[in-house]
Amino acid sequence: MHTDLVAALDIGGTKIAGALVDGQGRILVRAQRPTPAEAHGDTVMRSVEAVLGELAASPLWERASAVGIGSAGPVDASAGTVSPVNVPGWRDYPLVAGVRAATGGLPVELIGDGVAITAAEHWQGAARGHDNALCMVVSTGVGGGLVLGGRLHPGPTGNTGHIGHISVDLDGDPCPCGSRCAPRSRASRTGTGRRRGPR
Repeated sequence: MHTDLVAALDIGGTKIAGALVDGQGRILVRAQRPTPAEAHGDTVMRSVEAVLGELAASPLWERASAVGIGSAGPVDASAGTVSPVNVPGWRDYPLVAGVRAATGGLPVELIGDGVAITAAEHWQGAARGHDNALCMVVSTGVGGGLVLGGRLHPGPTGNTGHIGHISVDLDGDPCPCGSRCAPRSRASRTGTGRRRGPR
């Protein structure tokens, strides 16, 4: 019996990755493109469409029943828009509508990438079997997600647990989000590299 698959998208400031995933969490098909982070928003969307197109070229695509997106944030899951700090061309960008159009109307769900990673860790990874967990992402930015009482808590916009933009030093380094010295400015891969200077 052929079960439904989910098309998964991971959108970050460095890469756009996609996969077809089965109900046990097995990745059956992969695709990836670099994120043209400094480009116009529609150019970034074309990279997303290229990843989806590569997945759709697989004979397994006909079993895809939905698309799940974990995007660098902040996101607004209720509006279907994204405004990643590390992708300047996307400000209130209608990502869900674009992905829905590119996939012929498949249902699409959007959450922040830190929340998505938390869901994955609770389902298949280090947080499996635990009722409460805080998962952290330290990459181009700093994010996170929460599991409380055995359930994922994405919040109304899909950002709960996204700690990268909490001000920790009001006199500290400016962050692209507009706040001062958020953890992203110091602890992210980009922030750490900036503070270390050239090698």
